[in-house]
This record gives sequence, C-alpha cells and structure tokens, in this order.
Amino acid sequence: MKFFKKGEDPKKQDSTPSKPHPELKVISGSEISDNKTQPSGEQTHQHQQQQNIVLPNVKYKIAIASGKGGVGKSTVATNLAISLAQMGSNVGLMDADAYGPSIPTMMGIQEKPKTSPERKLIPLMRHNISLMSIGFMVPEEQAMIWRGPMLHSAIRQFLSDVEWGELDYLIIDLPPGTGDVALSLTQALPLTGAVIVTTPQDVALADVRRGVAMFERLGVPILGVIENMSYFQCPKCNEKTEIFRSDGGKKTSERLGVSFLGDIPLDAEVCTAGDLGVPIVAGRPESPQSNAFRSIAVELEKVLIDSGEEDELTIL
Repeated sequence: MKFFKKGEDPKKQDSTPSKPHPELKVISGSEISDNKTQPSGEQTHQHQQQQNIVLPNVKYKIAIASGKGGVGKSTVATNLAISLAQMGSNVGLMDADAYGPSIPTMMGIQEKPKTSPERKLIPLMRHNISLMSIGFMVPEEQAMIWRGPMLHSAIRQFLSDVEWGELDYLIIDLPPGTGDVALSLTQALPLTGAVIVTTPQDVALADVRRGVAMFERLGVPILGVIENMSYFQCPKCNEKTEIFRSDGGKKTSERLGVSFLGDIPLDAEVCTAGDLGVPIVAGRPESPQSNAFRSIAVELEKVLIDSGEEDELTIL
C-alpha cells in the first residue's frame, strides 16, 4: 500500500520500476514448450471458448482433490494409481499441483522428460506408472509463482503436449482448495469425475462440502470420498484408536449423497515410504495400509462400472 501526502495527486505515482526479489522467479507455461508469448486476458477468454481437449486413448480421467491442504491428497493419489496398476490397468499420474508438486519426491524420480520426434513430452515411468509433473520442469529449490493464464497454459500443455498413450486411468493430482487449476482443468478436459480426500476433522469435512460444491458448479461428477488418517492401529495389539473422530468422512458422504470409497489408517510408514520415493503400496504391498488403498481402488472401479462407460454419471 502507498500513502500520499495531503494535496498530492494519487495519479502522479512514481514511475520507477520495482526491483524483482532476487530469489523469486515467475515460471510460465512457456518454459514447458516452445511458446514464448504469454496469453493476454483476451487470449485467456479465447482459451475458455476452445473446444475441450480430447484424449481418446484414455478411458477414465479422474481428478483427486481436497478442500484443504494437509490431508494427504498426493499420498492418496500416488498409492491409488499404483494400486490400480497392480490390478492390471494402464495408469498415468499427472501432477497438476503447480504450487507444491510432490509426485517427483513420492515416486523417487527427479529426471527431466524427453521429447518425441513430434515434439511432445514423453512421460517418465516408475512403478509401472506414466508420470508427468510440473516439478520435473524446474529445480526443486526454485519458487514457482503462477498467475491464472500461466496455469491455464501449463495445464493444457500437460494434457495435449504429452504422449500419454493408451491408458485405462489418468489420475490427476490437483492442488488443495478451489482455485484456478481446477477451473482450468475442467475447461480443458471432460473429466470422468472427481474424488475428494479428507480427514475425520470437522474443519476438513467442512471443506469437503466446499469442494463438492465447486465441482457441482463446474459440472464434474463426484465419484466418491476417501477418508485419510482415519484411525491409528497399534502394530502390536491391533487395537484401533480414533485420533480425530469416528466415521466423519462416511457420514459426510452419506449426507451429500455420494459414494464413500473407504478409509486409510494413520501410520508413520506411509509418510516415510513417500519421502523415500517408494510408496507403501509398492514397498510393502502386504501391509494393512496397502490393503486399504487396494480396497479403495476396487471400490472406485465398481463405481465406474456401475455408472456405465457410455452413460453420464449423476451430478449433484
């Protein structure tokens, strides 16, 4: 905020250009492709009027979202993708979290993708998953500051300029909240539906309702709710302890009229496995946590089959 002296005309502002912060750099979608121009407001409006991107070789396009941060959304997206692959499906995982891409760390891969002769990005492979992340494009320590047009450009490029190939599932990890990325994604791609990740806490459950309302406004069906960190199960006596509260995610999904896909116990090994780059479903496939993720993958598959591949899902 700038203050003006009495009698000073606010229109006559100092024209001296401001100096950029030495450690911050704006990363635009142009650094992902050869497009060197930034879209103007008019161009952005034209983008919104463009026909949706079609991925004919991808059967299900599913967004993994959360109303707030800190609920383990990326952990769920990663382990869910691996679970689906272990069930025999061809799976791609797109990290659309422009502000805090964590898929490279969780998957233990920091390479830059190569380019095909057709000048398209080739996804990296890990744990039988085709991976693409904004985190592959920039150094890990570099701050990423995005405006709406940049996000829109990057999301479209990650859909149309990547050789995804034949996929049964394209799992898209969204940033938390109800911001520009979800809007850009739904404008660019007709989604099969969205999965909302929450914890049993009241504050998280309130954000579930906001997330559902957002996708309702955007015309995206809700495939179900996943409750993460539901309870702690003692590894010695197998006793369950409710850390937050009981059945909050299930009750909320029932109230909203959407499927409850399942719950995942709270365990330090899930976090440790992600930090080491070997998600628990891949590193410890027989663990209770891995079984929980696989059970959720089975429920998601049932929801999709029951909805009918050619039929429209019910929108709230």
